Amino acid sequence: MSCSSCSSGGVPNGCKNNGTCGTGGCNKLSVFDWLADLQLPSDQEPFDCIEVRFKNGRKEFFRDVNQLRPRAGDTVAVEGTPGHDIGIVSLTGELVRVQMRKKSVDHNSEAIRKLYRMANQSDIDKWQVAQERETPTMHRTRELAKNLGLKMKIGDVEFQGDNGKATFYYTADGRVDFRELIRKMAEEFKIRVEMRQIGARQEAARIGGIGSCGRELCCSTWLTDFRSVNTSAARYQQLSLNPQKLAGQCGKLKCCLNYELDQYLEALDEFPKTEIDLQTDKGPARFQKMDIFKKKLWYAYQENPGTWVELQVDRVKEVIEINKAGKKVPELEAFAEVKEVEIQDDYENVVGQDSLNRFDQKNPRPKRKKSRPQSKNRPPRNKKGGFKGKRRGKPGNKPNENKS
Repeated sequence: MSCSSCSSGGVPNGCKNNGTCGTGGCNKLSVFDWLADLQLPSDQEPFDCIEVRFKNGRKEFFRDVNQLRPRAGDTVAVEGTPGHDIGIVSLTGELVRVQMRKKSVDHNSEAIRKLYRMANQSDIDKWQVAQERETPTMHRTRELAKNLGLKMKIGDVEFQGDNGKATFYYTADGRVDFRELIRKMAEEFKIRVEMRQIGARQEAARIGGIGSCGRELCCSTWLTDFRSVNTSAARYQQLSLNPQKLAGQCGKLKCCLNYELDQYLEALDEFPKTEIDLQTDKGPARFQKMDIFKKKLWYAYQENPGTWVELQVDRVKEVIEINKAGKKVPELEAFAEVKEVEIQDDYENVVGQDSLNRFDQKNPRPKRKKSRPQSKNRPPRNKKGGFKGKRRGKPGNKPNENKS
């Protein structure tokens, strides 16, 4: 199967990324089969269970009772409840045994459903018709729930491959009585209806999206289990308790807060307890903040809280040991690390060269001289530089007047 926006144009089994390109409905990353090129011993039979992927990365295990030996990426028809469903094989071989053990699924259990056959063209056509009904059915169901006044949100709809059953995923704060809603949906859609309540994180995993890191959500690509995340994880990592920054697309705390929590807890074992005050002759000094990566702590005197003293972890432990012996240190500045300031040599023009920053400073424009204002009695000049109109005489003499 391929995605609707894939370059293969929706042709079955045409997706070059095996349906994991993230552009369509199946954006869950598959397990890498590193045993695919290895052959089993001759006396060992292949594992009789396979892993099949459905919409939005939902995976289930099925037993190959007919010994079809499908490969990863094949479209198969499997047993449904009731009828049959269509899915894509995501994993085969011995790694399926490992995944079943990881998810606590008993291999010998009778609850494991069967693999019927390889999907033919009629199965795929009916499957595509069922997929085209999902979006209109979801919008219509939301209208029915709104008319009935039910406080629930229909997040997604998944039709079975035989187009005879649909599973509606919804979120709600409490318990919802949707018996009347199921009755109306069965009459209008002519299908078997199954309602399944999911949490906010499961809804975000099914819908997908882009996180604040710029990548696809972890829950919709590779994360399979949802562990509880507390605000203490943010405190241990020295993060500000800002709900807008710590919350993900689902409105809950981000799952990535637990990724580096163990390393932070391991690093904090080397730090002394921050509740202990350092006793000095200048008065007790209280803890202000710490830097886990640089292994530094900042303390401030109780009488002068505005001035902080930077100390290394080893120096703080040394002061605490002195206080346990019943003694006080003169001051914390004696235990602070002395930093050597490197003096950088400025540029010196020793060979008569120009300064390196000569282009940084713009030269101010020279001021223009103000032109002398033209006298009102002065006649205008012509193109040759002379005066227009009457000709001026010499100073002290009046111009000649034309006689009539």
